[in-house]
Amino acid sequence: MMNMQSLLKQAHAMQRKMEETQAKLAEEEVVGTAGNGAVEVTLNCKFAMRKIHIDEQLLKDGDAEMLEDLITVAYNEAHKKADDKMNEGMQSVTGGLNLGGLKLPF
Repeated sequence: MMNMQSLLKQAHAMQRKMEETQAKLAEEEVVGTAGNGAVEVTLNCKFAMRKIHIDEQLLKDGDAEMLEDLITVAYNEAHKKADDKMNEGMQSVTGGLNLGGLKLPF
């Protein structure tokens, strides 16, 4: 019985630490760029877009398709960075423990 109590205590501690890590990641930002910095997309590590910057020259060129492509590339780069940070944060909490394919933390 004592081992079960110890295990539950450890699980609760891990859950608290995961919640703290999630809160920190929600405040951390990553930036994806495309077109040599002509487009920048800023996301938090919960994948919410915080900001987008588009160089004025792209707007003057009037090439909507190119602009759409650049935004997509910048977003995907930022998303990958955010995903990597989230995975690193969760690995630090779990000590690299594989939690059976659970999609954590979100």
